[in-house]
Amino acid sequence: MAGNIKLEIVTPEKTVVSEEAQIVMAPGSLGEFGVLIGHTPFFTTLKVGIIRYKDIKGEERLVFVNGGFAEVLPDKVTVLAESAERRRDIDVERAKSALKRAQERMEKAGATQDIDFMRVRAALERSMQRIKLAGTIR
Repeated sequence: MAGNIKLEIVTPEKTVVSEEAQIVMAPGSLGEFGVLIGHTPFFTTLKVGIIRYKDIKGEERLVFVNGGFAEVLPDKVTVLAESAERRRDIDVERAKSALKRAQERMEKAGATQDIDFMRVRAALERSMQRIKLAGTIR
Protein backbone atom coordinates (compact mmCIF):
# COMPACT_ATOMS: atom_id res chain seq x y z
CA MET A 1 0.00 0.00 0.00
CA ALA A 2 1.52 3.30 -1.09
CA GLY A 3 1.40 6.44 0.97
CA ASN A 4 2.81 8.04 4.06
CA ILE A 5 1.76 7.96 7.67
CA LYS A 6 1.76 10.91 10.08
CA LEU A 7 4.21 10.49 12.99
CA GLU A 8 3.98 12.55 16.14
CA ILE A 9 6.32 12.10 19.11
CA VAL A 10 5.42 14.31 22.04
CA THR A 11 6.61 14.77 25.62
CA PRO A 12 5.02 16.81 28.41
CA GLU A 13 7.31 19.70 27.41
CA LYS A 14 7.28 19.71 23.62
CA THR A 15 6.58 18.10 20.28
CA VAL A 16 9.78 16.33 19.22
CA VAL A 17 8.58 15.03 15.82
CA SER A 18 5.58 15.96 13.71
CA GLU A 19 6.05 14.85 10.12
CA GLU A 20 5.10 12.35 7.45
CA ALA A 21 6.93 9.02 7.35
CA GLN A 22 7.06 6.06 5.00
CA ILE A 23 7.51 3.55 7.85
CA VAL A 24 7.83 3.75 11.64
CA MET A 25 9.66 1.17 13.80
CA ALA A 26 9.24 1.42 17.58
CA PRO A 27 10.41 -0.46 20.71
CA GLY A 28 7.16 -1.94 22.01
CA SER A 29 7.13 -3.52 25.46
CA LEU A 30 6.52 -6.91 23.86
CA GLY A 31 8.98 -6.38 21.02
CA GLU A 32 9.76 -4.02 18.19
CA PHE A 33 6.92 -3.27 15.80
CA GLY A 34 6.64 -1.59 12.42
CA VAL A 35 3.84 0.52 11.01
CA LEU A 36 2.94 1.38 7.42
CA ILE A 37 -0.04 3.36 6.12
CA GLY A 38 -3.27 1.40 6.59
CA HIS A 39 -2.11 -0.50 9.69
CA THR A 40 -4.68 -2.03 12.01
CA PRO A 41 -5.28 0.26 15.01
CA PHE A 42 -3.74 -0.66 18.37
CA PHE A 43 -2.39 0.90 21.56
CA THR A 44 0.74 -0.29 23.35
CA THR A 45 3.34 0.64 25.91
CA LEU A 46 6.91 1.36 24.84
CA LYS A 47 10.16 0.46 26.50
CA VAL A 48 13.26 2.64 26.58
CA GLY A 49 14.77 2.56 23.12
CA ILE A 50 15.03 4.06 19.68
CA ILE A 51 12.23 4.90 17.28
CA ARG A 52 13.38 4.63 13.68
CA TYR A 53 11.47 6.00 10.77
CA LYS A 54 12.00 6.85 7.12
CA ASP A 55 11.00 10.38 6.20
CA ILE A 56 9.22 11.14 2.94
CA LYS A 57 12.59 11.34 1.14
CA GLY A 58 13.49 7.83 2.33
CA GLU A 59 16.15 8.96 4.83
CA GLU A 60 16.30 7.11 8.13
CA ARG A 61 15.68 9.23 11.23
CA LEU A 62 16.30 8.15 14.84
CA VAL A 63 14.71 9.34 18.08
CA PHE A 64 15.46 8.15 21.63
CA VAL A 65 12.36 7.60 23.77
CA ASN A 66 12.24 7.02 27.50
CA GLY A 67 9.34 4.59 27.41
CA GLY A 68 5.80 5.79 26.99
CA PHE A 69 2.79 4.85 24.91
CA ALA A 70 2.04 4.52 21.21
CA GLU A 71 -1.31 4.78 19.51
CA VAL A 72 -1.39 3.39 15.99
CA LEU A 73 -4.18 4.35 13.62
CA PRO A 74 -4.41 3.56 9.88
CA ASP A 75 -3.01 6.99 8.98
CA LYS A 76 -1.15 8.13 12.12
CA VAL A 77 1.24 7.03 14.87
CA THR A 78 1.23 9.07 18.06
CA VAL A 79 3.92 8.49 20.68
CA LEU A 80 3.53 9.95 24.16
CA ALA A 81 6.90 9.69 25.91
CA GLU A 82 8.22 10.82 29.27
CA SER A 83 11.17 12.23 27.36
CA ALA A 84 12.46 11.99 23.80
CA GLU A 85 15.48 13.32 21.92
CA ARG A 86 16.47 13.40 18.29
CA ARG A 87 19.93 12.05 17.60
CA ARG A 88 21.36 15.51 16.99
CA ASP A 89 20.08 16.77 20.37
CA ILE A 90 21.75 14.13 22.55
CA ASP A 91 24.40 15.44 24.92
CA VAL A 92 26.90 12.57 24.72
CA GLU A 93 29.03 13.79 27.64
CA ARG A 94 25.96 14.02 29.87
CA ALA A 95 24.91 10.50 28.82
CA LYS A 96 28.41 9.16 29.54
CA SER A 97 28.36 10.79 32.99
CA ALA A 98 24.96 9.22 33.71
CA LEU A 99 26.26 5.83 32.57
CA LYS A 100 29.30 6.13 34.86
CA ARG A 101 27.11 7.11 37.85
CA ALA A 102 24.77 4.18 37.25
CA GLN A 103 27.68 1.75 36.93
CA GLU A 104 29.20 3.04 40.19
CA ARG A 105 25.87 2.62 41.98
CA MET A 106 25.59 -0.94 40.69
CA GLU A 107 29.10 -1.75 41.92
CA LYS A 108 28.21 -0.44 45.39
CA ALA A 109 25.10 -2.59 45.48
CA GLY A 110 26.99 -5.54 46.92
CA ALA A 111 28.02 -3.51 49.97
CA THR A 112 24.61 -2.08 50.84
CA GLN A 113 20.93 -2.83 50.53
CA ASP A 114 20.00 0.87 50.22
CA ILE A 115 19.95 0.86 46.42
CA ASP A 116 16.88 0.87 44.24
CA PHE A 117 17.89 -1.65 41.57
CA MET A 118 15.03 -0.80 39.24
CA ARG A 119 15.89 2.92 39.17
CA VAL A 120 19.61 2.24 38.68
CA ARG A 121 18.93 -0.29 35.94
CA ALA A 122 16.58 2.16 34.20
CA ALA A 123 19.20 4.93 34.40
CA LEU A 124 21.80 2.54 33.00
CA GLU A 125 19.53 1.56 30.10
CA ARG A 126 18.62 5.18 29.27
CA SER A 127 22.24 6.32 29.17
CA MET A 128 23.34 3.31 27.10
CA GLN A 129 20.57 3.88 24.54
CA ARG A 130 21.42 7.59 24.24
CA ILE A 131 25.12 6.85 23.75
CA LYS A 132 24.30 4.12 21.23
CA LEU A 133 22.05 6.46 19.28
CA ALA A 134 24.65 9.20 19.28
CA GLY A 135 26.98 6.73 17.56
CA THR A 136 29.67 6.30 20.17
CA ILE A 137 28.83 2.65 20.93
CA ARG A 138 28.37 0.16 18.13
